[in-house]
Amino acid sequence: MEQAFAFKQLYETIVRLRAPDGCPWDREQNPQTLRSDLIEETFECVEAIDEHDPAHIREELGDLFLLVTMIAYMHEQEGIFSVEEVLNGIREKLIRRHPHVFGTMSVKDSAEVLKNWAQNKVQQEGRAPKDSWTDTVPRGIPPLERAFKLQKKAADMGFDGQNVNSLCETIAKELNTVQHAPQHTVEEELGKLLFTVVNLCRVLSVDPTVALQKANVTFVNRCTAVEKKALKEQQPCIKILKEQQEAQQYGDDP
Repeated sequence: MEQAFAFKQLYETIVRLRAPDGCPWDREQNPQTLRSDLIEETFECVEAIDEHDPAHIREELGDLFLLVTMIAYMHEQEGIFSVEEVLNGIREKLIRRHPHVFGTMSVKDSAEVLKNWAQNKVQQEGRAPKDSWTDTVPRGIPPLERAFKLQKKAADMGFDGQNVNSLCETIAKELNTVQHAPQHTVEEELGKLLFTVVNLCRVLSVDPTVALQKANVTFVNRCTAVEKKALKEQQPCIKILKEQQEAQQYGDDP
């Protein structure tokens, strides 16, 4: 198959890069040094998806394929496990956890699929049930993502009954608390505020990580536009910003 041949070529390219006479930089890398690259490329791929840019998505997916395959090959080099075992493992897991597709089981909706998925972990894969539902959310993921997953899980377990209005009221209270908090408690209070905002995202079916990334893009675009205008007019950036704010305040074009 063409797909299999394409992956074989990628694998062989990585083997060549990691060879004794390969690339010095690639040979120096290990799973720990590539962790930040893996996270960065994942977010770049998310950004490309948000932009609905097929060429960019294809490029970023390629970067992810590279990093995932390279990290797997690093373990293969150490004799810990092989790339083949990684691929066979995920294929077998997909088949095992989709008995309604590859077996005779019937399901009525996606909720039942998720329920069967969780049962499969315990009954067929022998994974011990967690002591608490909170243990099902990995501690090593970024705090923003973990807060979101914890709140989703809490809602599923019946621990959360808040709605948009109640959360907005809580956010207003938290803001007031932050404004009047002594310095030694500001960090804690800001953490509570952020946690509540993430919960509001959950209730509104918005992924906070994606929302924040979009806000970052908007901020960068605005700063870039201000910088270009400031350079063109030979004015300080702060002067351009003030002019734009005044124009928006009085309803003029920025």
